[in-house]
Amino acid sequence: MKGIIFDMDGVLIDAMPFHAEAFKIAIKEETDYEIDKKIVFQLEGMPADELVQEIFKRNNLSNKINSDLVEKISERKKQIFKEIEKTPLIEGVKDLIKELNECDCLKAIVTGAAKNEIEATIDEMIGLRNFDVVISGDDVDKGKPHSTPFIAALQKMNLKPYECIIVENAPLGVEAANNAGIKCILTINNTPLDISSDFANLILKDTKIFQDTKSTIDFLKEWCCNNN
Repeated sequence: MKGIIFDMDGVLIDAMPFHAEAFKIAIKEETDYEIDKKIVFQLEGMPADELVQEIFKRNNLSNKINSDLVEKISERKKQIFKEIEKTPLIEGVKDLIKELNECDCLKAIVTGAAKNEIEATIDEMIGLRNFDVVISGDDVDKGKPHSTPFIAALQKMNLKPYECIIVENAPLGVEAANNAGIKCILTINNTPLDISSDFANLILKDTKIFQDTKSTIDFLKEWCCNNN
């Protein structure tokens, strides 16, 4: 038995542009500070509160933020996201899941998103029944880039690290995969990030990079369904 662990945003669904816009608006409203939306893509996978704190830290503005303001920004971001979100499914995902369902391949989702967000979005667009394990941001104490979420998925799948592969699109996700000692492939899809700079020192020598999720189908089916 083998397993595949999927990140959600940017791999299965294309919600990141809406998350980035919602963070930008919320931070501007609450602090009058204008952020570059690219930083949200760089920090994808972090819980919202930590992400806000990291944005201010990277911009040398830690002294201008406190826990109350972080909470206000996070809550406002959730409201804005619900108002503007029109998340599409990433091209090729339905075909990929259909192919993997034809063999004994365990499938998991590991994401920093809240459990209710996953259940509502994934169940409607793909079907939660197609996944054996789901690890949300609510299920672990430490999110990406810590290895904790991926290790939790391995334990629930009852697999060893070498029996699993991770499909990621974000630097923190790749870092978390490396920390967990699990092979990772990278799918670019619609990310604005640059492989050479934003993923510097994270891409291992044997890491395969795909332009989109659709182009991973043959590789993942061969990897997970071939018993040789």
